[in-house]
Amino acid sequence: MSQSIAANPDRLLPADPGTRSIARSLLERVQDLPIISPHGHVDAAVIEHNTPFPDPAALLVSPDHYVTRLIHASGVPMDKLLAGGANPSESREIWRTFVQAWPLFEGTASGYWLRTQFDSVFKLGADLGEISADASYDAIAAKLVEPDFRPRQLFKDFNIEVLATTDDPLDSLASHKAIAEDPSFNGRVLPTFRPDAYLNIAHPAWGANVERLVDSAGDGATGYTGYIKALENRRRYFVDHGAVSADHGVLTPATLKLDRAEAERIFKLARAGKATAVDRNTFEAHMMYQMARMSVEDGLVMTIHPGSFRNHHQPTFDAYGADTGHDIPFATNYTEAIRPLLQDFGTAKDFHLVLFTLDETVFSRELAPLAGFYPSVYLGAPWWFLDAPDAMLRFRSAVTETTGFSRSSGFIDDTRAFCSIPARHDASRRIEASFLARLVAEHRVSEDRAHEIIVDVVDSSPRRVFKL
Repeated sequence: MSQSIAANPDRLLPADPGTRSIARSLLERVQDLPIISPHGHVDAAVIEHNTPFPDPAALLVSPDHYVTRLIHASGVPMDKLLAGGANPSESREIWRTFVQAWPLFEGTASGYWLRTQFDSVFKLGADLGEISADASYDAIAAKLVEPDFRPRQLFKDFNIEVLATTDDPLDSLASHKAIAEDPSFNGRVLPTFRPDAYLNIAHPAWGANVERLVDSAGDGATGYTGYIKALENRRRYFVDHGAVSADHGVLTPATLKLDRAEAERIFKLARAGKATAVDRNTFEAHMMYQMARMSVEDGLVMTIHPGSFRNHHQPTFDAYGADTGHDIPFATNYTEAIRPLLQDFGTAKDFHLVLFTLDETVFSRELAPLAGFYPSVYLGAPWWFLDAPDAMLRFRSAVTETTGFSRSSGFIDDTRAFCSIPARHDASRRIEASFLARLVAEHRVSEDRAHEIIVDVVDSSPRRVFKL
């Protein structure tokens, strides 16, 4: 068997020997820095209880929509991919389907991340395509039952310093509290306030969520007044339990400041089930403005990631639910949409607003100019379909000439797959080294300055932007 290409120390670095040499030096400067992960989806309870990982298919295939979507596109039905865990024979069959489809992942970001995990985390020693499906399944399964292959030990082995989760506003945060109070655990696991299902009237559970929210945290107030009060109270609860940010997944980045009477009118219509589509969009835009107001008051960093048509294929959603690979990006407008918020809060002291996009065309046209003027605005790292090597290079090329390096968030892995965290951060560090190496080779940045910049981008930026 040949050595996996994931073991090559020059992976993702420039092909030109001179530029590659510079990139190697820059990468070495940051390769061993701790991982700061200020936005992700790992369940805090897994860390609290040090829960063993499931079988290979349930860990690496079924929950990863990057993986299942591409295999599904080749003609494999979803029911051949979205199971496993309870039935060992079923899990093994899913893994066989995945290994058979492995050639599809050549050139993809998913293929790179998986190869890196197979090599550095699971120690397969060769490319997946050179090992039989059953042999690779058995090798990974054996690793998963090792006493040291548990979340807490891997947290340490991966050199993670900060890991943020994504949490419902009414979550008790008991797992976060237990982790914070555990003297045997040295890392930081921080909750993140994610109120989408409480702000978006179109969400099927919005009415029930709002009722629970107001009843439990409205301080006895009712209606729109109790709703706003409850959101403020729950945000403070999150702050008290270590949260540093509030995350907002919205259809568009629209913001709007309504007068109180109009907001109350739409709120009442929505609770009665009589809100129109225009009402729904208007109210969500108003609530994004309110979230910014609250962030100015309580200090939570506000992150916005719009531009995804969720659950694009209704039959798949009906059969298998959300997050099954059929969320599709669309064009996004930021300049006009975010202006009402920025008029009042764009220069507010200590307000941090991190803007993400799935639309590459706004990198240089809208986001870089916004971050290049407003003190509150920071550029979110390339996200979702864009957190891939070439897309990350395009991002740097598109925004740096306008904003430099200081206005970016640092890397955001946005992952549910705990074992992919080091692979994703390693890829980001290699891309930053590659981009800076080109600037050095072209005599646009000195090598000494490049060494300072890469430390700032990898380590200082996420600490600064997310107030860590």
